[in-house]
Amino acid sequence: MRIGGYGIKLEKRVSLTRWQAATISILAIIVALALFGIIFILAGINPFVAYQEIFSYAFVNRFGLPVTINRFIFLLLCTYAFIIPFRAGLWNIGMTGQFYAGSLAVYAVLLAFGVNEFNAQHPSPMIVLPIMLIAAALGGAAIGAIAGFLKGKYDINEIVVTMMLNFMAFWLVSFMIKEGGPFMNPGGRGESFELPESLFAPLVLDIPFTIFIALAIGLLLSYMFAKTKIGYQIRAYGHNPAAAEYAGISKFFIPLLVFIMGGAIAGLAGYHYFAAVPGVYKIARNYGFFGDLAFYGIICGLISQGNALAAIPIALLFGGLSVGGRFVQGQLNMSFGVDYALLGVLMITLVAFQFFYRYKIVVLKTKKEASRAVAHHYD
Repeated sequence: MRIGGYGIKLEKRVSLTRWQAATISILAIIVALALFGIIFILAGINPFVAYQEIFSYAFVNRFGLPVTINRFIFLLLCTYAFIIPFRAGLWNIGMTGQFYAGSLAVYAVLLAFGVNEFNAQHPSPMIVLPIMLIAAALGGAAIGAIAGFLKGKYDINEIVVTMMLNFMAFWLVSFMIKEGGPFMNPGGRGESFELPESLFAPLVLDIPFTIFIALAIGLLLSYMFAKTKIGYQIRAYGHNPAAAEYAGISKFFIPLLVFIMGGAIAGLAGYHYFAAVPGVYKIARNYGFFGDLAFYGIICGLISQGNALAAIPIALLFGGLSVGGRFVQGQLNMSFGVDYALLGVLMITLVAFQFFYRYKIVVLKTKKEASRAVAHHYD
């Protein structure tokens, strides 16, 4: 394409530095906020005032910040559940089902200890809390293993399998917590029995300890992909499965491994959902909300390009915007769904900007313009 004396063309990138990737992501966020600012203007609201309300509530306000941190932990764990298979060239769309399975596995542990019984003597947290975490990871890993096994053994599309498992897990939760279900609340409110206070997730400086689990997982994943043999094998499989198999890397083992790992981390998100989020402490009737929120882990994973450390600020941003967006719709008397709309615009814009991770715009002088420049130089 030509504009004046210049030509514009697209070139495929040979490589992409971390700084270039970060710049593209920042530009995408700015464009998304500018686009959503148009919606604020059409609603008769100053976009600068709206964004000031969103960010101040999400990241400064003493009520909003704890909610943002809890949402951030959940999103970060879901992002890691997506990133691990993604580095192997596979798509884990099943974080929702894996997170549900992790929650149910923990409730099975609680049921085994008799926690749901009226006036039951609650077991020692020192014993039960580690078992709850292990159960959550195993529950999510079991669901992930199904997708990994079918992909590795029979090459069945992992997207279809994980989506189907999501629906199965959703209705399994409904069966377990609704009337007649083993995890039913004694009050019959269509939700699970509540977690006793002694088994709430421990707090460190009023922050759930699960934040340290999430950040530690990020560091371990970063090290694994950069420094270990298994990390190299996962990356090699992701670049070219056929070549990886020729080099001796098992085409069955890698899909199975990455989905087990991803499922285990999503299961931990299930533990965080009901054991660490203030005001929840049960599998609530609106458990589908967190199931929907888990899908944003896919977007965070794509934006971070599978980088576990880069996912941290991205998950924090998405968590803050979801919290601040919900607050601003009431504060500025906007219609319901502002938070979803804001995240949707951000998601679409960031996905569109994925194009620039692969291609770059090059501006060239045409021959005629170059000749004029040379002639002008000698004049």
